[in-house]
Amino acid sequence: MKDTIIFATNNPHKIAEVQALLGDAFRLQTLAESGIKADIPETAATIEGNALQKARYVYEVTGADCFADDTGLEVDALDGAPGVHSARYATDGHDFAANNRLLLRNLEGAASRKAHFRTVIALILDGREYLFEGRVDGRIAEREAGCGGFGYDPLFIPDGFDVSFAEMSAEQKNAISHRGRAMGRLLEFLRNRE
Repeated sequence: MKDTIIFATNNPHKIAEVQALLGDAFRLQTLAESGIKADIPETAATIEGNALQKARYVYEVTGADCFADDTGLEVDALDGAPGVHSARYATDGHDFAANNRLLLRNLEGAASRKAHFRTVIALILDGREYLFEGRVDGRIAEREAGCGGFGYDPLFIPDGFDVSFAEMSAEQKNAISHRGRAMGRLLEFLRNRE
């Protein structure tokens, strides 16, 4: 029987991406399947803090094994912004188009467009907390390209590539992405426990 783990998100894009990464090894249970309908707070000052805050919330409500992630796009020319505020960069909601427009506006005339995505996963397993991090370096394009992925994917070109995350297949992106790398570390940890 597969192990079941709750993933602390309501984002359908993340759910699909992470279930693809988990494959058949584990059954992913969503917040809705867990009976959690409330928006989980994300008020920490760091990406690590937000991931832990979300995982702790789910664990307190359900008592079940769970994990949460938080991701930030950190742009060198903007002193690491949007960072922990990536999802709410331009508005209070998850308005991807507004976030991308603001990022491009803030980078006008910048000498460097270097950036990296960083994902931190907080796992609570048998009441113990663990953190896993993944990072991918790249640059911000001059304009959006592609229709895959979500968030800043149409603007982010990973090092070693000439296309944005949004122009890659899900398999290509997952193989090199920040979330893919963090999930790889989480999966390795889970498999080594068996």
